[in-house]
Amino acid sequence: MPLEGTAGERGTNSRWRLSLFWRTFFLLAVLLIGSILAWLQTLRALEFEPRAIQTAQQIATLVNLSRAALIHSDSIARVSLIKTMTEQESVRIVPREPGDRFEPFDTDALGRRISQELSARLGAGTELANSVNQDEGLWVGFTIDGDGYWMRTDRARFNRTAGRTWLIWLMTAAALSLAGAALIARLINLPLKQLSFAASRVREGDFEASTLDETVATSEIRAVNIGFNRMTEKLAKIEQDRAIMLAGISHDLRTPLARLRLETELSVADPEARANMATDIVQLDAIIDKFLDYARPDRVKLQAVALREVLDACLYSVRNRADMRIKLNLGDKEGTDLIVLADAVELGRVINNLLENAGRYGKSVDTGIAVIEIAARCRDRWVLMRLRDHGMGVPDAQLGELTKPFYRGEAARTAANGAGLGLAIVEKTIFRMGGSFSLSNSSSGGLSANIRLQRAPTP
Repeated sequence: MPLEGTAGERGTNSRWRLSLFWRTFFLLAVLLIGSILAWLQTLRALEFEPRAIQTAQQIATLVNLSRAALIHSDSIARVSLIKTMTEQESVRIVPREPGDRFEPFDTDALGRRISQELSARLGAGTELANSVNQDEGLWVGFTIDGDGYWMRTDRARFNRTAGRTWLIWLMTAAALSLAGAALIARLINLPLKQLSFAASRVREGDFEASTLDETVATSEIRAVNIGFNRMTEKLAKIEQDRAIMLAGISHDLRTPLARLRLETELSVADPEARANMATDIVQLDAIIDKFLDYARPDRVKLQAVALREVLDACLYSVRNRADMRIKLNLGDKEGTDLIVLADAVELGRVINNLLENAGRYGKSVDTGIAVIEIAARCRDRWVLMRLRDHGMGVPDAQLGELTKPFYRGEAARTAANGAGLGLAIVEKTIFRMGGSFSLSNSSSGGLSANIRLQRAPTP
């Protein structure tokens, strides 16, 4: 049966994750760009009417001056005047013919508004064109004493602000705004990034590298940093006290237990009573081991570990048990590529705990033998391992409770005495090594322990 990734892995891979910096930057960028576009649209709307009137007024003034000059000059002077206007002012006046082909100027809102204003100033019959007989320019058609004329002038005199100019200003404003947004987002994100890094160091047990600056200018950030540092100091003190407590438990409890066992062997005459008392002492010693394992410091040193070697060492200790049968499946290459990032000793504790749990609670009702299947596969940057028994399983409602410290399931899986910490130790240890652990009922019966560990990078 192929191993599947956990639901948390699938959810993490399918969800697009965005850092606080980029989220803040994108929100500010959208706000600023929207504001720039709104400002640009408002400015264009406000300048539309004045520009149309001003352009029409300038054109009308040029037409009226040209018409007046032509009307009040004789035929000889008119020819000289037209030549002078063409050479010096780039204003050319030609007769208007019935067959002239021209392109209307009023092709957009501004052009139509200029044409309307110009007709009102120069009278009916006034034409404004972009080209006449395929000669481009700003052409104005008018009449002198009933004769039609075209006046051509340079369009640049009356053009509205060029689109390239607006584009340059818009790009400049957008670039400055985005730079400001990036700076603001970085200033907002920096204290949170430092806090996130410090929290990750505390999670790894490195309290010395998790001190935050208590002299920052922002009062809210300063208060958070001071509170975080005080919390870190208390956690460091708790960690130190825990180490002392663990050493005390190991010495102060095991010494009298060893003495008690010796006195039992020497003083109790009844063999059955002596054996029962020795069993109770062994069980107390095992419970102390469980408590010490669960309270073990969280820091582990990860290194490349061959999963096959750890499994072989763990299975060697149970090879002669008559009540257990182990089926190992590590793929086509016999697990040679199953190299994980882990602590070999801690990983061995995990596998031994799971084997003990499966051997104790996963026995078949018919045969009284625990058949345990161990399978492992590589998937992307993870190694997935499943350890499954063929026992009675547990109700689905209790699956999430089994990894809680001291939790006891139904009697079918808790007939033997124990500390109730085995699966809690497994989950905690796997989490310390950067992996994940979950329990599930197999479709064909039995309980499956699913482990996901980081795959060691290939050299």
